[in-house]
Amino acid sequence: MTTASHTTPDRLSLITGHSQIKRLVALMLVILVGIASTGCDPTRFARASADVPRLVLSALSDPKTFNPILSQESPNIFGLTFEGLTTTDGISGETVPALAESWEISDDGTILVFTLRDGLRWSDGEPLTVDDVVFTYDVLFNPAIPTNSRDGFRIGTEGRFPQVSKVGERRVQFTLPEPFAPMLQNTSLEVIPAHILRPTVEGTDGQGNPLFLSTWGTDTAPKKIVGNGPYRLAQYISGERLVFERNPYYWRKDDQGNQQPYIEQIVWQIVGSTDTAFFQFRSGGLDLESVQPDFFSLLKREEERGDFTIYNGGPGMGTNFFAFNLNRASRNGKPLVNPVKSAWFNNVAFRQAVSYAIDRQTMVNNIFQGLGQPQTSPMSVPSPFFAPPEMGIRTYDYDLEKAKQLLLADGFQYNAANNLLDAEGNRVRFTLITNSGNKIREAIGAQIKNDLAKLGIQVDFQPLAFNSLVDRLTDSLEWEALVLGLTGGTEPNGGANVWLLDGALHAFNQNAGPGQDPLEGWQAADWERRIADLYIQAAQVIDEDERFELYKETQQLTQEYLPFMYLINNLSLTAVRNRVQGVNFTALGGALWNIHELTVE
Repeated sequence: MTTASHTTPDRLSLITGHSQIKRLVALMLVILVGIASTGCDPTRFARASADVPRLVLSALSDPKTFNPILSQESPNIFGLTFEGLTTTDGISGETVPALAESWEISDDGTILVFTLRDGLRWSDGEPLTVDDVVFTYDVLFNPAIPTNSRDGFRIGTEGRFPQVSKVGERRVQFTLPEPFAPMLQNTSLEVIPAHILRPTVEGTDGQGNPLFLSTWGTDTAPKKIVGNGPYRLAQYISGERLVFERNPYYWRKDDQGNQQPYIEQIVWQIVGSTDTAFFQFRSGGLDLESVQPDFFSLLKREEERGDFTIYNGGPGMGTNFFAFNLNRASRNGKPLVNPVKSAWFNNVAFRQAVSYAIDRQTMVNNIFQGLGQPQTSPMSVPSPFFAPPEMGIRTYDYDLEKAKQLLLADGFQYNAANNLLDAEGNRVRFTLITNSGNKIREAIGAQIKNDLAKLGIQVDFQPLAFNSLVDRLTDSLEWEALVLGLTGGTEPNGGANVWLLDGALHAFNQNAGPGQDPLEGWQAADWERRIADLYIQAAQVIDEDERFELYKETQQLTQEYLPFMYLINNLSLTAVRNRVQGVNFTALGGALWNIHELTVE
């Protein structure tokens, strides 16, 4: 899911490095997808060609939409095809100009005025104006349009939105109800074209829903996708590849006045699994690839022969985690989670026991080949708001006996076969899901199954295809336990939609979304409400020391009550062919955050 949270920095960080910074939230759900026809005539669009400067990358799955407002997960194309008023420098993490050449902020922090660059154009050649910016935020704040991006703009306890207005031919003003620290960074939101999309917002279908909700699906002809980024979509063949061509109307030029980007073509090969991506990179078929821990040693030995470099950005920006479904609600009279199991999952002692029973150091040694360390916080480790364990953050070093004692003290019991039973004699057993095709997550799930067996718990591990997993997480809400990850950034409010009670990524206790059947009996725990309140308060504070203390408390609460059980923070490693010049790799930006400057030999 996207725009606001913390997900494992695997495929997204290298396919859309600067999109990772801009959107800051995307569930890293990766899959094996069958090959199917798009219904488009591929001869009408540019094809991948070795005759032009190009990069060939991999994606584990097809994109779900070509509409940036509606996007909920990665991979997505928007880091290549769209920009916002601002972006994030991949080295410093600072907010820097993009479509806006400059901005002014009032002394009280409640008014921001941006000046657009002169002569901006869409990829179809039409002018990009302040009207497009105002239209974009009107769509974002439209309650009839579901979007994960909206939560990051809620201000104060009432969750009010900024007022966005035109104050000149190139000037747009954001008026805030109160100071809001993340606002400047938030303006990296992708600006969308009013001349193309306004009729779809104003028009409705037979059910009264805006036509926008079905606009720019992946069945749309690529030439109809109009963006403002360095590239535009030229070809899409489902299950096979996406081809991007240089946007001739992109605003960036170098100091000599040469049009950027320099690389004419980007190709995404849809590979289906991390193993396939590894073999394609090793055989020379890919120019860039995330280095999975089990492949690191082999690739490191082949750097010189393969003419590539493995870049190490240090601790990754994302998190991976194990979580139970804490949702106690029903839909149409049917509980989302079996009430017997829900009682276990909502028992804090049970969650803590499970966390103590997960052997994270063995994960580091075996699954991550020593290239990581246990994760102890929902915050990205490189973020200035990350609080280490020595600041009072609870940790869960492997301790099977402590886990058993917690369970016994809480009324659980063991039978003669050493199976864990609850106080009523029910066998403790649940289903664990993750996304198939991601070998690291599949290995994590397998180890958790084995670790919890030592605690007397039977785990039925079931990797799922992408569509099935997304349906359970966002639509049916019927799942028991999962292993997933969230991308991260330096600004914690990027994760607001994970922690706000009505957040679109409040996955461990998700409420019904727009257009879904309502839930009966949905409730939030006191600690859950406190975390949401702290996120609201921290966004209202400008002083970073004060913000740190508020976010530190959120980290203390998440580690005490374990809505997510954080696992391993792995190193950010990517292998890049040496023919790609200008790479400034960081964990924050990945390899492609400055793609407009890159060249290929």
